[in-house]
Amino acid sequence: MSEHITTAIQAFGGLGMFLLGMIIMTEGLREVAGDAIRSALMRFSATPASGALTGAISTAILQSSSATTVAAVGFVGAGLMTFTSSLGIIFGANIGTTITGWMVALLGFKLKLGTVMLPVILLGALLRLFAKGKVRSAGYALAGFGLIFVAIGVMQTGMAGLQGIVTPETLPPDTVVGRIQTVMIGALATVITQSSSAGVAATMTALHAGAISFEQGLALIIGMDVGTTITAVIATIGGTTAARRTGVSHMIYNMLTAMGALLLINPYIGFWHQLFPGALHANAEIGLVAFHTLFNTLGVILVLPVTSQFASMMKKLIPEQKLVYSTAYDDRLLQTPAFALSAVQEHLLSYYTVMLNHLESLLSFDKTERRADLARMRTALDETREYLDQVDPSSASDNSWERMLALVHALDHLKRLRERCDEEQGRAATARDAEVLSPISGALLEVIDSLLQDMVTGNWDEIVVRSREVGGYINESVEPMRDTIASSVVDGKIDVPEATDCLEALRWIERVSHHVARIALHLQQARLASGK
Repeated sequence: MSEHITTAIQAFGGLGMFLLGMIIMTEGLREVAGDAIRSALMRFSATPASGALTGAISTAILQSSSATTVAAVGFVGAGLMTFTSSLGIIFGANIGTTITGWMVALLGFKLKLGTVMLPVILLGALLRLFAKGKVRSAGYALAGFGLIFVAIGVMQTGMAGLQGIVTPETLPPDTVVGRIQTVMIGALATVITQSSSAGVAATMTALHAGAISFEQGLALIIGMDVGTTITAVIATIGGTTAARRTGVSHMIYNMLTAMGALLLINPYIGFWHQLFPGALHANAEIGLVAFHTLFNTLGVILVLPVTSQFASMMKKLIPEQKLVYSTAYDDRLLQTPAFALSAVQEHLLSYYTVMLNHLESLLSFDKTERRADLARMRTALDETREYLDQVDPSSASDNSWERMLALVHALDHLKRLRERCDEEQGRAATARDAEVLSPISGALLEVIDSLLQDMVTGNWDEIVVRSREVGGYINESVEPMRDTIASSVVDGKIDVPEATDCLEALRWIERVSHHVARIALHLQQARLASGK
């Protein structure tokens, strides 16, 4: 019994070593190619097909589908990528993640490079300790790469010692219900380990040792593809509607692919037996990863032509929120200041839209449903300021300084505009109701309505011009309006308290129009600095 415990510990220890190797290699690869990968995800995702190709290549390089899909979720949540564009990336990531299986099957099981990799681990460790820059990071990735194959050898030894203890009978039987149960076990294993690659390696090791049947191995890796979506779904918690759509789309797509893969098991095995009798038994590990690649590739081929319909379905399943307050900033974007500033810029744009809708509701009688939650808005603006404080534009282009300065000014005016709306709602009501103020309050309301329409089309030149013109008109009208209010008191049309309220409301209109114009100007400056 003690021998069995020892071998079990060895098997689980090998799995832990494999996970550690994957973590080290992925981290090293991120340091080496992370910025380039993030840029590629942004640049080459215009169509579902290009997005799928980019997602597959990125995942193959980073050796982590979670890294790719979570990055896509982060970009969508930050407003740097549309939801539809992200779909191609998450579809392709499933193909990219199968590369790890091929690497393990060919190098770990066929060539058995575990012992050969020991000097590679030493070299990688030395580079990590003494080299600098990208070479240092590449050494880290190299050490992780070598550790993976040492881990495979440890797992194989441990599994071999469990022959007769862990058998195919340990898992559910090879029936329809049994396969579904095995899929669920595979999904659970990936949720626990947070690595489908580790699960696939462990499955190949168990298959090699005879602990599971080939059919059970296929069902397990199907489940592992489903389990890997949990990371992306977790990444959407508290995020924007588009980010939640992206994460849930990944899960639904993988579940649909898993259903198709289950139906593919018997035809796949039959194909091997028909064309290559006996080859499947001799090359079970190759057959396993080939199936993994096959059903993921077929899934992408089938879904790409209907990506727009799939996106429409997800938009109906997760409808857009009326007002967006969630910041959902991704700290990893801070590594690339341009991306971080783009995220802030997109959020400030959405907050500007929210505040314009709120102002329109304050100055009209029939749009009260557009009122904003000003307390939540304050929290969102504070979080934005905290995030912006972490951005270091010194490592980016010269325009990043100009862009960041413009965003700081826009944020400051947004905070003051929110304060005007929160603390002076009585003045806003007077501005709306007082007949003497109707010329300028009406002009402000008309411009706000125009700004909201122009923001839909992205006509920022017109937005800046309109907001500046109404601000100038209100400034020029302040003194004459004060004289009009004073004359109304003298003529007995209004009393002194009403006149005081009107003067305060006039000051409120003047301040609001100033903030509206300055926010538009600074957001336009930020856009120009970003090259958009």
